[in-house]
Amino acid sequence: MNKRSLLEEFEITPKYSKVEDLKDYDIFPDKNLLDKLRNKIIQNLIDNKIEEGTNLETYINNEIDTTLEGYDLNVTERNHIFNLIQNEINGYGPITELLDDDSITEIMVNGPDEIYVEIDGKIIKDDTISFINDDHIVRTIQRIVQPLGRTIDTANPMVDARLKDGSRLNAIIPPLSLKGPVLTIRKFSKNLDSIDDLLRKGTLTTHMAMFLEASVKAKLNILICGGTGTGKTSLLNILSSFIENHERIITIEDAAELRLHQDHVISLETRLINYEGAGEITIRDLVRNSLRMRPDRIIVGEVRGKEAFDMMQAMNTGHEGSLTTLHANSPEDALNRLETMILMNDMDIPVSAVRGYIENAIDLVVNIERLADGKRKITSICEVLGIKEGKITLKEIFAFKEKGIAEDESVIGEFIMYKYIPKVLNKIRRKGITTLDTLFK
Repeated sequence: MNKRSLLEEFEITPKYSKVEDLKDYDIFPDKNLLDKLRNKIIQNLIDNKIEEGTNLETYINNEIDTTLEGYDLNVTERNHIFNLIQNEINGYGPITELLDDDSITEIMVNGPDEIYVEIDGKIIKDDTISFINDDHIVRTIQRIVQPLGRTIDTANPMVDARLKDGSRLNAIIPPLSLKGPVLTIRKFSKNLDSIDDLLRKGTLTTHMAMFLEASVKAKLNILICGGTGTGKTSLLNILSSFIENHERIITIEDAAELRLHQDHVISLETRLINYEGAGEITIRDLVRNSLRMRPDRIIVGEVRGKEAFDMMQAMNTGHEGSLTTLHANSPEDALNRLETMILMNDMDIPVSAVRGYIENAIDLVVNIERLADGKRKITSICEVLGIKEGKITLKEIFAFKEKGIAEDESVIGEFIMYKYIPKVLNKIRRKGITTLDTLFK
């Protein structure tokens, strides 16, 4: 390849400049040139224009040398450019470093120049990286999902997949997405929180932690609810860690995120429909099957459909200590949604009977929220008291009450422990657990 081919083709005049501020990632003096260089090399790879036997690293270095001729770049700056291009070939393009950054919990690509990340519960726009165009985004999505046996194109314009590290990927492209290709990756935390981590972060109080630990050990059935990104699965994982080591635990998830350290854990995962329109295994299928596996505990990552009925049946037929999560904005909303899910089964069951099912099955509802400042709080721990005037009644044991917003935009509030002795305390005591006796006098 002619040494000046890229410069001549793009009609770019080299500039003599040197980048001063690496910490702000203002690495390259001409972003347009870098984008074209990056695209040229990748396109050559796609079109097989690189001569057979050419060393890939040598090829990249030669192209960089040719294109950057006339720039006064130091070793650090040049290595950064090399890494960007190498990420296109050996990694996942512009988002490679975002995937490797443990401080980032979510990556959202809304367009070539619209890349957002979530850090510490706050969503910020990342102006340091970009894609070249919509095709570049689609190529990156394809590169990620192809090893997983998935594809995305105009015939299959939507894909939902789990990466090897447990992260969840969702991508949607035209014609379904009018804006263009959109990619969302919820990263799987390598370092899962413990109850001590939640205490340090102020997610709950010591008394709340004691109560939840005793409730899990006493085999109460617990429903965790909250909105998107509130940390329901993380909290489920933490509560599951309180289960005794000798118990046989069956976990059921769409995408395996729970990481339990007990000896006797069986992890089940759903299977999506295949290209022939067959082979789907749902959460409901797995819940029904788990009942034949002699479980001491059944943990369902999230209930959101007809499997709610089977889960309630299991809880009502001696499978104590079951845990699950549900997308809802309050404990009351969670029970209403659970009721609706059970009624979706098209069985001739009166609403009163459904409410009786739920009332007998669920002991506690734990609500977790992400506040305006991005911090996560357990805002309510309720027990199910019974049915009054045809409706399921809840009684709050612990709560977090907001009082306002500080000058630094942090939420001001306080945790409350109500002067109330929970009905479930008797169940906890019957299991020989007395750690709460001093708490509830």
